[in-house]
Amino acid sequence: MLKDSELLGGTTPVVAIALVLLPVVLPSAALATEILIFALAALACNLLLGYGGLLSFGQGIFFGAGAYLASLAMIHAGAGFLTALATAALSGTLIAAVVGALAIRRTGIYFVMMTLAFNQTAYFIAYTLDEWTGGENGLLDVPRPPLALFGATLADLGSPMSYYVFVAVVFLLIFVATKRVIASPFGSTLIAIRDNEARADAVGYNTKHFKIVAFAVSGAITALAGALYAMLLNFAPLENIQMSENIVILTVIGGTGSLLGSLLGAGSWVIISDMFAEVWPRWLIVMGGALILVVLFLRGGIWGGIESLAERISSKKGKPG
Repeated sequence: MLKDSELLGGTTPVVAIALVLLPVVLPSAALATEILIFALAALACNLLLGYGGLLSFGQGIFFGAGAYLASLAMIHAGAGFLTALATAALSGTLIAAVVGALAIRRTGIYFVMMTLAFNQTAYFIAYTLDEWTGGENGLLDVPRPPLALFGATLADLGSPMSYYVFVAVVFLLIFVATKRVIASPFGSTLIAIRDNEARADAVGYNTKHFKIVAFAVSGAITALAGALYAMLLNFAPLENIQMSENIVILTVIGGTGSLLGSLLGAGSWVIISDMFAEVWPRWLIVMGGALILVVLFLRGGIWGGIESLAERISSKKGKPG
């Protein structure tokens, strides 16, 4: 199978083309926007799981924190659009750094259970603080202010298409930035820790430091996705904090260790849910079946299957007739 690192240079044009086509081929720009928001969350999860080897069920903490804190900043402090997003990213960074620093004290299944415990704790805290979060009803009337800088309005994001364009630009910038992170010495070290942490530690790398930084970066991106989702819905539901399992599932379906796979996994999740949710209440059975098939037959996810197919076609063409 071709390595994702060999394809990083060629994925950006593919993503750019996909961003242009999504609102054209899908029923609505809002659906396309939802795909990109969950693709951001999957990309952040992939940074931990695919490149760091850290299976975290705490991503919902950062997603929910970004949604709540950005919304509260706009509702109670009159924060503008960019200020709200900056609040979400900063809060996600800090919360993820704390959660990561505590969780990485354990490894294996104990690490996974620690992240799950933190996620459940965050859920019950948000449920208890109903004056701020709305409790089980969620936070209502989340605004979507215009894009403004130094008091000058740059764009009105009220329409679904204008909001999609903004989210698409954000996604592309973060995609490119994450590619650079993975291709950097930090990314190489993170992959080395994933493959053999004991060896990386033995040659002098502070593996705990690298894991915490990976958590912080992942938390910032996930919280940003949560804030964008709240503005899309004009609503911040309590269920955002229980989004961890969904984020992990769509990451695995798309392909761990593949940034483009994050977009494919999110697209599959959102499109399938949109197709089946209204006609079949138990539509999650379909997603569960898809996950089982991916784990059994497509260990690299959708993108891994595409890579394998491309390699087979290339090898057949290379054989003499």
